[in-house]
Amino acid sequence: MDRRSIRRYEREDIPQETMDLIYEAIRNTPTSYNGQQFSVIDIDDQSVKEKLYELTGQKQIKTCRRFMLFCADYNKIRTIADAKLIDLPGFTHTADGVIVGVVDAALALMSALVAAESCGLGTCPIGYARTAAPEAIAKMMDLPEGVFVVCGLAIGVPREMPDLKPKQPRELMIFHNAYRRDNMVPDLLKYDKQISEYNATRTGTKTDNDWAGHIIGYYREAMAYKTLDALRRRGFDVKQ
Repeated sequence: MDRRSIRRYEREDIPQETMDLIYEAIRNTPTSYNGQQFSVIDIDDQSVKEKLYELTGQKQIKTCRRFMLFCADYNKIRTIADAKLIDLPGFTHTADGVIVGVVDAALALMSALVAAESCGLGTCPIGYARTAAPEAIAKMMDLPEGVFVVCGLAIGVPREMPDLKPKQPRELMIFHNAYRRDNMVPDLLKYDKQISEYNATRTGTKTDNDWAGHIIGYYREAMAYKTLDALRRRGFDVKQ
């Protein structure tokens, strides 16, 4: 309940037993069909983290002690299918195939995040690991065809404790038996104002950002990512 994104970390190492707990939490992630359509690259080499920082511009990658890349992964099932002479359908060429891999990797990330937070560590998911330089990162990580980065996760001992960001109220997030269909505008405007007030008064760097305009600005930026092209180069030629 007290989770917040941490972007500045101490240099302190993470004990191996703590990492082992995080690994086991990842392994126990529920996945579609128990297919486990994901893999994780745990990076503790500072020089590699520095290169990833140069590609993404995300300072928490170079300051955290461990940076994990969570990937959708169909290489493993393809490898065993070839070994057992099983004909593999073109599931990776469907939207559902991409979604299955993304959901599995995202669930694994949350497993790691909750485990790390339970040990007193700080975390910060980093979507730019997927969008900033997909080809360069795939090459650096030696990703085979059928594998693509979904999200990164910075983990370390917190050097900061930023103010807790306001989240949408339950009325805007949790509906019962069907989607909410009444007028949500008053509740949305109230939350938008709450975010504006938070950004103007929070500890540290203050901004005049609202919620709606700020998020839509990210959407505009994301229009240039060409994610479908990047997926196709990873072997996910989505046709249906």
